[in-house]
Amino acid sequence: MTPARRLSVRTILMIALPLAGWSLEPSPAAAADRAPDMAGLMHMDDSAPVGKVMIDQLEWADESGRTLADWDGEAWYGSDYDKAWIKSEGSPDPSDKTVSRNELLWDHLIARWWSLQTGIRYDLGDGPARGWATAGVEGLAPYGFNVEAALYLGEEGRTAARLRAEHDVLITQRLIVQPEIEADGYGKTDSPRQVGSGFSDLQMALRLRYEFRRELAPYVGIAWRREFGPTAQFARRNGTDPSAVLWVAGFHVWF
Repeated sequence: MTPARRLSVRTILMIALPLAGWSLEPSPAAAADRAPDMAGLMHMDDSAPVGKVMIDQLEWADESGRTLADWDGEAWYGSDYDKAWIKSEGSPDPSDKTVSRNELLWDHLIARWWSLQTGIRYDLGDGPARGWATAGVEGLAPYGFNVEAALYLGEEGRTAARLRAEHDVLITQRLIVQPEIEADGYGKTDSPRQVGSGFSDLQMALRLRYEFRRELAPYVGIAWRREFGPTAQFARRNGTDPSAVLWVAGFHVWF
């Protein structure tokens, strides 16, 4: 005969207690009470306000022997769902004719990777200042493209549209290539600002940056700019080539 197996106390309890309606395992509620609050431990609170300032491009460009300076930056403050957003890009001019596009926006999350942005835009330089009401979207498209698309409504029935897309391609963890494309269009000609109706201009650029730190990265690159239609005609009348290739160098900074 084979020797009888010895039953442990736990085995006996596991057989007997369920028959009495009891259990050795903790209830789901008790387990939840004892589980650590991972969001709390990791300080994850998507409703907590945070902020960021980023100068995406602070650069100098060479165009036909002339050195031009440009900036393109933004700052925001708020939660994951709602933010106040400031965007600005332009080119300073020693003669006080600085050209810039400035926007004050409210940003509201509408999908996992997309936000609705509404607010105002104010353009300076190249003629009289212009104000616009704006609405658009910004987010992450498939394959990692950061996309901005906006429509604008100004005084006297003026309308405009803008599309911008860029993508970071990692060669290494620090060396990054960034292709970028931007296009603008206007609903009607604005002669004082030398802007024609229709598809106005297209800019494409390729920048190579090296991130010594995530917050600081110098870069070099090449950019191509082309104006079309009536806008190109305005440029020719002013003695400016509507198409230009520029070598650029600058810094990408955020904090």
